Amino acid sequence: MLAPSSSPMPEQTTGAAGSLQNLKKFNSQDFRDLRALCLSQGLLFEDATFPAHISSIGPTLLPEEKLWQIQWKRPTELQKNPYLIRDGVSRFDIMQGEIGDCWMLAALGSLTLRKHVLENVLPKDQGFQDDYAGIFHFRFWQYGEWVDVVIDDRLPFLNGRYLSVHPRTSNEFWPSLLEKAYAKLRGSYQNLNGGYLSDALVDLTGGVQVQFSLKDPPPDLEEILKAADKSRCLMGCSTSVQSRRNIELRNGIVQGHAYTITGAVKIPYKNGWKHIIRIWNPWGHGEWKGPWSDESPQWDHVEPKYREALLRDKDDGEFWMSCKNFQEQFSWLYICNNTPTFLDFGDEPYTTTWSLNSYTNLWRPGLPTRRNRYSSAGAASTNPQYFFKVLDHNPKACNVAISLMQKYAEHVQDEKNLKIGFFITTENSRVLKQIFLRIRDVTSYFILSPGTYAVVPAATEDQEFEFLLRIFIKNQDYHENSNSPTSPVLPMDVPRQNQDSSYKALFLRYAKQGSTIDASQLQQLLNEVILQDEMTSLGGSFSFDSCRGILALMDLNSNGRLTLQEFGSLWRSLTKYMDIFFKEDRNHSGFLDVAELKNAIQAAGTLRAAEQVPWFSPWQ
Repeated sequence: MLAPSSSPMPEQTTGAAGSLQNLKKFNSQDFRDLRALCLSQGLLFEDATFPAHISSIGPTLLPEEKLWQIQWKRPTELQKNPYLIRDGVSRFDIMQGEIGDCWMLAALGSLTLRKHVLENVLPKDQGFQDDYAGIFHFRFWQYGEWVDVVIDDRLPFLNGRYLSVHPRTSNEFWPSLLEKAYAKLRGSYQNLNGGYLSDALVDLTGGVQVQFSLKDPPPDLEEILKAADKSRCLMGCSTSVQSRRNIELRNGIVQGHAYTITGAVKIPYKNGWKHIIRIWNPWGHGEWKGPWSDESPQWDHVEPKYREALLRDKDDGEFWMSCKNFQEQFSWLYICNNTPTFLDFGDEPYTTTWSLNSYTNLWRPGLPTRRNRYSSAGAASTNPQYFFKVLDHNPKACNVAISLMQKYAEHVQDEKNLKIGFFITTENSRVLKQIFLRIRDVTSYFILSPGTYAVVPAATEDQEFEFLLRIFIKNQDYHENSNSPTSPVLPMDVPRQNQDSSYKALFLRYAKQGSTIDASQLQQLLNEVILQDEMTSLGGSFSFDSCRGILALMDLNSNGRLTLQEFGSLWRSLTKYMDIFFKEDRNHSGFLDVAELKNAIQAAGTLRAAEQVPWFSPWQ
């Protein structure tokens, strides 16, 4: 069943989808080490962290008496010659089992069309023919990093039937094993029984997603679909939920169900042109019976070369329909890609570019005032703010995409989502946009004129949450063959417990592979990372002499260089004093008047006494 879509120094990362070179090992399990150990001992791997037990199924997926009837079998017990992949990977390899995870399988079906992304999820260094030890691994993107999930190959059966997804060909097992790895990542098979297609698209790609309501579709929907298909995006759609059961209508469409969009084209038809959309049902059967279905008369008016290229007259779950019928029969459209290239309406790669800044942080309720905790005034003045600059724009095309994702505690299910969102404020702290939804990933797209803006994450409930914020900006300081984002700026109101990872990353970036940084490197770091664009335009910057003075104050070894530990102390001090500066600069002018300066000095003196941090002025 598909659950309908909603109708600390922050660590900064780069790259739209994290790095596969720095994989996180789920449950600290290393695939190669475990396989080598099993091969050396002549044993088949048994995963104690996701055992062949009802605990891995979940307590309420099935009635209790059926849970105890589940049997676990390896592919080698089912087939004499099993394969992980045979004759390539295809959506037609997938047939949904008893678990209601059409939302995940619809995303997986779309992934099979994008081989360059599929290879990230499905490593090639495994199989049943060579070095088989009953162990496999798959990769999923989780909150800014790729996670490698190890499983054994014991699959659940009930009364001789697959409980999980089963392959169309009896001896190909990649869909079943990948589904098991995703169930392990989420805590159990039960946690796959209902979910959000948009979440699965992001988990399989590390991309950014957008949702369009088809009850109030954008006027250029046909162009959006064609552009998304040309940009090699992953696409899916869903029908509305009428009951707890999947109900197949007389026209063949299933209510409360997720589908994959596998194509969108415009073809000559009669005396004009027709936009048609190709859709696939993860059940592996059950198709639309209306216009443009496999045996509909519309195909008689299509030139043979188009008909032969497009029409696949099989009961495989895939069908064509018109854009008009698509809007009538489906409720939501989902599009996902590593960057929002589909907003460029199919422009070729590198004719338009998108940069990314990414942050993780912790939002806390309990602000000093009693005002509404997510009001624009409270949010802009007391919560972390993340600044970005728009250099140019086309008034007819989106140029900024913002994604705020709440990070779940381990194995928490989707229905526990908080209502989260963000404000976009202008340079004078005026709230320009605000969006709040009760979903995991709140993402929206904007047309913003040139200027400086801030994103302020928040929640509507008195409950803290950890988040990943991603800001995509079009045509920002792009250099060919470079993945570098625009220079980051320092967010405010930073929880102390997340500082370490950030200052270490900054230190290593500017130390240029060395173990210390000198005054020149420190000057470059401070001017690029801390100063806002407005301050630079007013003549404010860290001079070389001021950086030598700061370095001398923190340089305990008196060698003219800062170690990582010394830089950490400096960074914590900078964070505190910047926080004081921004809080006292009440008119956001970038300067402190006499009264504001007095308050800042008093606050800094109190801070020094309380925490014994070294004193210096961050604005010299």
